[in-house]
Amino acid sequence: MSEPLPLTVEWLTAEAFAPFGDVIEASGAERHFPINGGNTERYHDLMKIEVDNDGHPIVSIFRGLPRKLPFAVTMLERHPKGSQAFMPLNGRQYLVVVAPRGEAVTVTDIRVFLAHGSQGVNYAAGTWHHPLLALDETSDFLVIDRAGPGNNCDEITLARVGVIPLPLP
Repeated sequence: MSEPLPLTVEWLTAEAFAPFGDVIEASGAERHFPINGGNTERYHDLMKIEVDNDGHPIVSIFRGLPRKLPFAVTMLERHPKGSQAFMPLNGRQYLVVVAPRGEAVTVTDIRVFLAHGSQGVNYAAGTWHHPLLALDETSDFLVIDRAGPGNNCDEITLARVGVIPLPLP
């Protein structure tokens, strides 16, 4: 078996994450406008919810236990029938591990992002990603994804392990 590959962790930005989906955040760069008599600022149309013709969007809460670093990335999953969005509810940082869509994925395809506790991500349909990677404490995430018939979760075991090292940026 080959040596594990140390993975570089970068800060999550909309530009860097664009090949994999959307970053969800209330920032000045997004389209926003006042509503409710000027008492509320609406950050509008932040992501595209994708579902196939047989499915429907659902909203759930995932409670993720914290992962210890360094962390070995041994597998990835993807949801071919719809997007999957995660928005943290506790304001805590978390890790986002992604790789491009396609049938073949290797550890060298992986990118690792550190998300601020006010940033969510929306994985485009078919984007490879690691399951939830909460840090430090048990954390809740609002999740919007697809429910419906058919298998909507493919998993792949990586031939070579990637390792998310300490320290984080």
